Amino acid sequence: MQDIIVPEIGENVTTGTVVNILVAVGDMVAEDDPVVEFETEKAVVEIPSPTAGRIAEILVKTGDDLKIGDVIARLDVDAAQGAAAEPSAASPESPSPRGAPPSAAASPAKAETSTGFSADQGRERPPAPNGARAGAEGEISPETRSAGPIPATPSVRRLARELGLNIHAVKGSGPGGRITHQDVKNHVKQLAAAHPPADVPAEGRSAAHTDLPDFSRWGKVEHVELTAVRRLTAESMSLSWRRIPQVTQFDRADITRLDAWLRQTAGALEQEGGRLTITAILLKVTALGLKQFPRFNASIDPQRQQLILKKYVHIGMAVATDRGLLVPVIRDADQRSLKDLSLAVAEAAAKARKKRLLPDDMQGGTFTVSNQGGIGGTQFTPIVYWPQAAILGVSRAAVEPRYIDDRWEPRTMLPLALSYDHRINDGADAARFLRWICAALEQPMHLFL
Repeated sequence: MQDIIVPEIGENVTTGTVVNILVAVGDMVAEDDPVVEFETEKAVVEIPSPTAGRIAEILVKTGDDLKIGDVIARLDVDAAQGAAAEPSAASPESPSPRGAPPSAAASPAKAETSTGFSADQGRERPPAPNGARAGAEGEISPETRSAGPIPATPSVRRLARELGLNIHAVKGSGPGGRITHQDVKNHVKQLAAAHPPADVPAEGRSAAHTDLPDFSRWGKVEHVELTAVRRLTAESMSLSWRRIPQVTQFDRADITRLDAWLRQTAGALEQEGGRLTITAILLKVTALGLKQFPRFNASIDPQRQQLILKKYVHIGMAVATDRGLLVPVIRDADQRSLKDLSLAVAEAAAKARKKRLLPDDMQGGTFTVSNQGGIGGTQFTPIVYWPQAAILGVSRAAVEPRYIDDRWEPRTMLPLALSYDHRINDGADAARFLRWICAALEQPMHLFL
């Protein structure tokens, strides 16, 4: 028998809820076949079977709250081996294990590709838990990378990717050096122990805890549990505020011409499921600006006294949902057309509101844009999302009079706020970068010169 447990799904994800059970007792499953749908504070994910076998026992029901390591079901592994030995199992008419194509057992490479990853998609690694620098610890030479296949199952390789770990650096404890799930977890724990977070006091996190007064002494109160997304947001923002000395630079862009052009072309992409909006244009302009000002597309490593300049531009887009704020990442925003960005923005927002974002959809961002223009307000100071270097806040545009060429004219002005890590960039850098964005929005054709 082998237990199917809740794996480590992503950074800061420790609990979740079973929303759907995809198998029944007696079902045959192949390796990596989905067993349950599991909702975390970030997304709804499928938990796969670690190996082939027959479902012998299901220990959870829909609605159960589970934590990492809890047992979901028990698998009879011998049943799969017995089934493979039967001649009838190889016949074309024999049914495949639940959810697996006939060739799944014979083609593990295809099984991994079906999860949405390819062999070279591990370049963008999310930060490892508890401040561990998994990627830096696991760098290898091109010769080693091409020496041969990794002795690990697709589910183990996927777990390593989700934890931001270079699996080439993991030492396997299984037969023939095979890497197991536990090997990956132990390696991450070793890295975390070697690189503890700099902001944790010696006496532990409890040192920052302060008891609240009894508010009921002064009137009626109601206690409401924080949602999972709200808890994660609180932790993330507290971490960012402690680690980043941040300052906010303000400016305004005259988007009168841009606004008129948008009104003329607003419905151009509606038949394809998208719409050309100021958000898509902001993503494009900001992405091109980050190529001109690369220090805003960077991260600082204070322990190694290094600045990490990223050669790719993946922009996070803040989306307000009924569960809280989610930030899907639009990858390679600098290389996409406005049409492509418009469709990507619409798709990411829809997935966020329908709880269909995967952990990988919200990892790897190098910069963030938070557009509150649809809600209102004149200015706000967004918090930089660690370990990024900056975030752009956008408020509602307003028509106001401006004195141009000896006369007053009505102009549409867009308020912008750039919060940035003052360790990486100075005030003059921020002023120039934000002014570049404003100029690009005011004269967008200059981008093509």
